[in-house]
Amino acid sequence: MTDMVQATAPTAGRVSDTYRWAQLAIGVAAMVMIANYQYGWTFFVPDIQKTFGWDRASIQWAFTLFVLFETWLVPVEGWFVDKYGPRIVVLVGGVLCAIGWVINAKATTLNGYYLGMIIAGIGAGGVYGTCVGNALKWFPDKRGLAAGITAAGFGAGSALTVAPIQAMIKDSGFQSTFLFFGLGQGIIVCILAFFLMAPKAGQTPAAVQNATLQQTRRNYQPTEVLRQPIFWLMYFMFVIVGAGGLMVTANLKPIAVDWKVDAVPVTLIGMTMTAVTFAATIDRVLNGLTRPFFGWISDMIGRENTMFIAFGMEGIGIYALYLLGHDPVWFVILSGFVFFAWGEIYSLFPSTCTDTFGAKFATTNAGLLYTAKGTAALLVPIANLMQQTSGHWDNVFIIAAGANILASLLAILVLKPWRKTVVARSAV
Repeated sequence: MTDMVQATAPTAGRVSDTYRWAQLAIGVAAMVMIANYQYGWTFFVPDIQKTFGWDRASIQWAFTLFVLFETWLVPVEGWFVDKYGPRIVVLVGGVLCAIGWVINAKATTLNGYYLGMIIAGIGAGGVYGTCVGNALKWFPDKRGLAAGITAAGFGAGSALTVAPIQAMIKDSGFQSTFLFFGLGQGIIVCILAFFLMAPKAGQTPAAVQNATLQQTRRNYQPTEVLRQPIFWLMYFMFVIVGAGGLMVTANLKPIAVDWKVDAVPVTLIGMTMTAVTFAATIDRVLNGLTRPFFGWISDMIGRENTMFIAFGMEGIGIYALYLLGHDPVWFVILSGFVFFAWGEIYSLFPSTCTDTFGAKFATTNAGLLYTAKGTAALLVPIANLMQQTSGHWDNVFIIAAGANILASLLAILVLKPWRKTVVARSAV
């Protein structure tokens, strides 16, 4: 049964903003530690292929399985968080992340890598869903910004380790790199778990309700959310926007190799690196910065208006990368632009979901929507097969660009008026 919440939350027991930001910072730190389990994968693929001789599409199924298990189990993990608190889920998540990459370090078969990435995915999903859900609960007054800052830890968390991971792969081999980074990051997540707390009733400010930012006065249970058609519209939009970004994430180095720009030195803003290293570094920084930036923008101008702008930028950026990316300088610049316009989905969709369906079950409900990332990941091997069949990336880029333009139009023309009606109905 749906719970009603009062328009004004009680002020007794309110914690300080310092305490709230400290909880957010712990979540961000945990997100930084799990970032490489997804974003570092692309650097291992060429060496795995060279060592074992498997085709790239088969290897990339490991990435797809990681994302599937990272996302599709988040509602279950979210239920545990909403019922028992965040600590136990993050602790177990850290252990599983470490185990997953230890398995990768020892694997000699495709099934071994599939198993390692499945286990790492379950762990990373538990940490990701918990930290985002906790941010949504602690900051009903700055929901977009808080979700964005937390998601930024995941988006930009691997930026500082791009060069060290590549260097260690070159010097010590990819197996040792899997072992060292897998164990180190997993252990730190386990330590951080003991400091995470969920807010109690009355400890946070009231939810915002104004003409620009529509937030429900009801708490929908997860079973109710799944019966709401507007949820499935958001899900569809998440899938078509997410697929393009995941395709680039998983194939950044292979695309650079195919376009023969990977090892070309590029000098920008006073720094010189090979195109693929430069792109990977700047991509992760911008992919992180965009999440709090667009989350903050959405707190001011509304979620759907922000989606229209960001998704439109993403569509244009993907098409421009397709046209100009064979030049190493443009490859670096435009891949950065694509990641900047893509990463905000991880702040906009969770905050929109919680605005629409309430904060009480935020971790579970946002987790249900987050499974769209897993659905989108199923399209990554299809993109690889399209590339293998045709010998080029043209169709993949054109389809991805068109999907983002469609999502931007759906946000402003369909989602915005529909969600306004749903939220207004919740106040009756």
